[in-house]
Amino acid sequence: MQLETTINGNKIVLDFAGGEFLAETLRRYGYLSVKEGCDTGSCGLCTVWLDGAPVLSCTTLTARMEDHEITTIEALNVEAEEFAQFLVAEGAEQCGFCAPGFTMTVLAMRRELKHPTVESINHYLAGNLCRCSGYKGQMRAIVKYMGVE
Repeated sequence: MQLETTINGNKIVLDFAGGEFLAETLRRYGYLSVKEGCDTGSCGLCTVWLDGAPVLSCTTLTARMEDHEITTIEALNVEAEEFAQFLVAEGAEQCGFCAPGFTMTVLAMRRELKHPTVESINHYLAGNLCRCSGYKGQMRAIVKYMGVE
């Protein structure tokens, strides 16, 4: 099958098998930041933006991407680097496997939440799993990055 879509600002024609999920398609096209950890939509590793909103690409059919805008972390280097500095400052950097999906969620949250609270951040991050962390350092970094008082 084929369809035309936009990935990171570039129009592209995707070739894919019927029933293929977006995470698999993106990885095959070289977007290696998109990882699969659970294949059930439970861990957040595969998070990308679809038309500016975070989605789990392991549960999103590629066939539904016609004329949509897909954004991966490769298009958000400056914002991702800025957030990474907050993680480093709080001692919250980990192995990095979950980092792209987690960062995509945090960057979307920063754009969406106008007056974030610790509670709204916790709610937004539900479903982003990290096997290395106790989340306390990550939360300190996010709170500072989001400007929560």
